[in-house]
Amino acid sequence: MANIIPIIVLALFFIIILAASIRIANEYERGVIFRLGRYVGIRGPGLIFLIPFIERMVKVELRVVTMDVAAQECITRDTVTVKVDAVVYFRVMKPESAILNVEQYIRATSLLCQTTLRNVVGQSELEDLLSHRDKVNEKLQALIDEGTEPWGIKVSMVEVRDIQLPETMQRAMAAQAEAERERRAKIVHADGEAQAAERLAEAARILSSHPAAMQLRYLQTLVTISTEKTNTIVFPLPMDLIMPMLSKLSGEQKQKG
Repeated sequence: MANIIPIIVLALFFIIILAASIRIANEYERGVIFRLGRYVGIRGPGLIFLIPFIERMVKVELRVVTMDVAAQECITRDTVTVKVDAVVYFRVMKPESAILNVEQYIRATSLLCQTTLRNVVGQSELEDLLSHRDKVNEKLQALIDEGTEPWGIKVSMVEVRDIQLPETMQRAMAAQAEAERERRAKIVHADGEAQAAERLAEAARILSSHPAAMQLRYLQTLVTISTEKTNTIVFPLPMDLIMPMLSKLSGEQKQKG
């Protein structure tokens, strides 16, 4: 029995040493290795052996990280207060830089995104934020990527997700949009009236230069009136009797003019 105790102690010691020396990194992970506090390299994926109590490993994930940027209250260049939030997509390209050059690289990237978002919105006008959001996204992506490059992080995309306007500004924009729609409707109506007037003037010129066409139009009008269910009694008159009267009326109007 006394001989078994040392064996059990050695077995437990061997198990502890083995557990301290073996690590496993997934395909999307890399291990940053430190030996007595000094950086010695990158290992993984797969089974990784460490020198017990001498080497230490910090895992870094290489998959794309989707990070929400909290809504930031900003003042645009045209002095409008808005709340803007965004979403950022980035990944670690150099695990050693993400561990050696910055503390808590995800938190640092989040804070950088917030400050950059406030700065870009402050340099933009409200109309650019609403109608040219793609340009704002490109500017944000370039600035954030430039700031995270020393940390070994690549920012692939930044999207402004929501822009919240004050209620007074929303009402003013709604009134402006309604006024713009009314203006366009009036322009379209006026164009229609002008085109109709041109067509009527052209038809009048054609009818006045062709008496037979006038006669046919007169008869067609009589047929239309006679088919309607009304109490109106129509007495057709020959155009030969009507035309002198029209000519006389036209002459009198010219003399008065």
